[in-house]
Amino acid sequence: MVDSVADLTWPEAGARGGAILAVPVGATEQHGPHLPLSTDTDVALALCRRVSAARPQVLVAPAIPYGASGEHADFPGTLSIGQAALELVLVELCRSATASFARIVLVNGHGGNIEPLRRAVALLRAESRDVRAYSPRGYSDPHAGRSETALCLAIDPAGVRLDRAEKGVTAPLSELMPRLMAEGVRAVSPNGVLGDPTGATAAEGRALLDRSTDDLLDRLRLWWPEHLQEGQP
Repeated sequence: MVDSVADLTWPEAGARGGAILAVPVGATEQHGPHLPLSTDTDVALALCRRVSAARPQVLVAPAIPYGASGEHADFPGTLSIGQAALELVLVELCRSATASFARIVLVNGHGGNIEPLRRAVALLRAESRDVRAYSPRGYSDPHAGRSETALCLAIDPAGVRLDRAEKGVTAPLSELMPRLMAEGVRAVSPNGVLGDPTGATAAEGRALLDRSTDDLLDRLRLWWPEHLQEGQP
């Protein structure tokens, strides 16, 4: 069962003060011609829900659907708040949340959010707040390619336009990064895809979600009460 903090009343939230609050941190940005703008948010939310289903001590917060997506600004539909605004939102949200919940994990779905996340967590921990950040690893390509397409097929197949999936630029990200940072994604990939989504399957996506869920649970294991360290319900 997934527990959402948004579904609780304030007395119920007060009774869950020892819970871990998992906050999905996403983005609203282009993901090629075949994936929805909500892809990063959907992935972060799905991961939080899986962790909550595995551990009843985890509450899922409403997702933050906007991130630092300036590199995608040339594509219609992208809604970015930038790094400074995202960092401020995360800091103030976690300051508020730690008044109600003992621990916070920020589960990130977008690579462009990593730096503001890092800075926000450093400040919050310097204030003695028990906050961590997590970003999934192990994707085969950087953006809107096989990995993210597989994840979306596993999470919400109706939202994937497979008939529109097409190969993007497949050069290593390290080669693309200087121009990408200077001119944006569209300068290096006209269709917005960094990778090749063709051939992606829901089974691959479920395997990626399983791996990320296990990884996140492992990283949070020191937060579980002592009698739950070995994975008992």
